[in-house]
Amino acid sequence: MNTSDLIYDWNRLYPKSLHPPGPVRLTDETLRDGLQSPSVRDPSIQQKIEILHLMERLGISSLDIGLPGAGPRAVEHATALAHEIARNKMKITAYCAARTHENDIRPIAEIVQKTGLPIEVAAFLGTSPLRRYTEGWNGDFLLQTTEKAVKYAVSLGLEVMYVTEDTTRCDPETVRQLNTAAINFGAHALVLCDTAGHATPMGAVALVKFVLEEVVHPSGQKIRVDWHGHCDRGLAIANSMAALVAGADCVHATALGIGERVGNTQMDQMLVNLKLMGIPPWDEQDLTKLKQYCEAVSIATGVPIPANYPVVGEDAFRTATGVHAAAVIKAYKKKDIELANTVYSGVPSHIFGLEQIIDIGPMSGKSNVLFWLERRGLPAYDGVVDRIYKCAKASDHTLSEAEIMRCVQEV
Repeated sequence: MNTSDLIYDWNRLYPKSLHPPGPVRLTDETLRDGLQSPSVRDPSIQQKIEILHLMERLGISSLDIGLPGAGPRAVEHATALAHEIARNKMKITAYCAARTHENDIRPIAEIVQKTGLPIEVAAFLGTSPLRRYTEGWNGDFLLQTTEKAVKYAVSLGLEVMYVTEDTTRCDPETVRQLNTAAINFGAHALVLCDTAGHATPMGAVALVKFVLEEVVHPSGQKIRVDWHGHCDRGLAIANSMAALVAGADCVHATALGIGERVGNTQMDQMLVNLKLMGIPPWDEQDLTKLKQYCEAVSIATGVPIPANYPVVGEDAFRTATGVHAAAVIKAYKKKDIELANTVYSGVPSHIFGLEQIIDIGPMSGKSNVLFWLERRGLPAYDGVVDRIYKCAKASDHTLSEAEIMRCVQEV
């Protein structure tokens, strides 16, 4: 039996206009914007290189290797990552963040000269009325700053993605003027930012469509449009999907959603959803290293993975509930791994190199106990099963392996 034949998939009933057409690019901000979280450690160069190789294994399109204008450590780390990409002839491409200032742009050109690796400049500028009022900036200042920065980067032979901070709270005329100017001055990509996590999916659609219709299409040029989101309202994934539906080409994200305040769009969850939605190129991509990527970032940054975190959390494919476990066990007895991984899970664990785990706790049935013992090659004597079952029912938590084995040894 094909498991897909047993699922009536309402997700497939939406019109094609509500489906990201693909191919979709994903760019990884873990090692730059993700590190702006006040709770993280800045990983060592070696840790960053390990994470870089995992990004490559996952097929991630590009990554931000740092903001060299921040100082010597940032320059050293960005240079090391650029060298690693160049030496290994990796497919993943690199860019660096920069304020719209020559002092930030110049070090990027110097890293290109040292390593021979082409590096994009992600030149960012605060543009919303809130920021303009706070800083005392006017429209002329923003236009002049944009012109000077983009032209300078282009003069150094660098490709420019022009980043308007807080685009989702910026007025339409400023969005139109600045992005049109950036294209005219030589930018090849535009990044629309939900810097404060203000947007809803409807707002993301409205903004992307506006920029495409009012800026990109009138330019007559092939301009990439990126979406960079944050998760303050818990809508980062939904907003990113909405931006893709509206016509954006690329989503920026970080492993585990690390980043300032409550964090950025979650890269791992973008990968999962694009894979399950069959969006190219992710429909063909091997994602069995996804958990390793998240764990490497967790260790390097000191950010723990919550037990209930989707797909890579400890509890993502784990149950101690008797009814649920019984169904999974019956699927296993049919020798149907896909069925076992789907009957009580919306995400088939095997696609990501993982499997269902059945534990024993106060809500378990005897089938949990029998399965647990069988999986470990232990004899399921009645006395052993009863002892473990009674211990579980008297407990206020899922039993650890040590607690279960103590029951086995006692009998």
